[in-house]
Amino acid sequence: MTALRPPSWGSRREIVLAAVGLLCGCAAVSAWSQPSSAPQSGIYTCVTADGRRLHRDRYIDECRNREQRILNRDGSLRSIIPPTLTPEEAAEAEARARAETMERAARADAQRRDRNLLARYPDEAAHQRARLSAADTVRAAIRITEQRLRELDAERKPLTSEAEFYAGKPLPAKLRGQLDANDAAVEAQRTSALNQQAELDRINRLYDAELDRLRRLWAGAPPGSLGALPVVPPALRPAVPATGQTPAPAKPASR
Repeated sequence: MTALRPPSWGSRREIVLAAVGLLCGCAAVSAWSQPSSAPQSGIYTCVTADGRRLHRDRYIDECRNREQRILNRDGSLRSIIPPTLTPEEAAEAEARARAETMERAARADAQRRDRNLLARYPDEAAHQRARLSAADTVRAAIRITEQRLRELDAERKPLTSEAEFYAGKPLPAKLRGQLDANDAAVEAQRTSALNQQAELDRINRLYDAELDRLRRLWAGAPPGSLGALPVVPPALRPAVPATGQTPAPAKPASR
């Protein structure tokens, strides 16, 4: 009978390496199955969903979605591992955290804006000067538009008088073109006047909202406690009057 020979050094080395690999693999699986923050020693205890209380010397997979307590050898509490969140719970927690972050950012932004308002306008007189300055450019444009409308009206009068000679007859092409061009220019100026008036109204509403906020801040309201400054939408532009009608004069800004 052939006697069994002990494995060679090469075989022994392979056996050792295989054993080490197996141990490393088991350790990797164990580390993967436990939360990275879980302690490596102690007594783990938890209550399962069906009411069973479990005690182990390692992380309890059955209680992954339950709170686990880690006890010292004398039974005293060392720490608590919160339950692992489901994907839905994790998404909800992330949404809550995102909403809280946005709320904090909004509060900080409101505080910054209020402080800037107080620094820019120490009193109501300073705010009124800023309102008038912001409206000056628009008022100047309105005056130019009104002047242009008067000029177009003066240009139209001789054309209208000439057209009266062709009552009941087709107008000459040149005269018809001049009247159409005048109508188009008047329409453009009226539209411009309405846009300018809408912008003037928007400026006044913006400064009205700022003044209301400033009065409360001057009275002692803490910056950021009043919420976000209201958004002032553009004014609804009235309909353009029919050609040949005189546009309504621009309203002055509120003082």
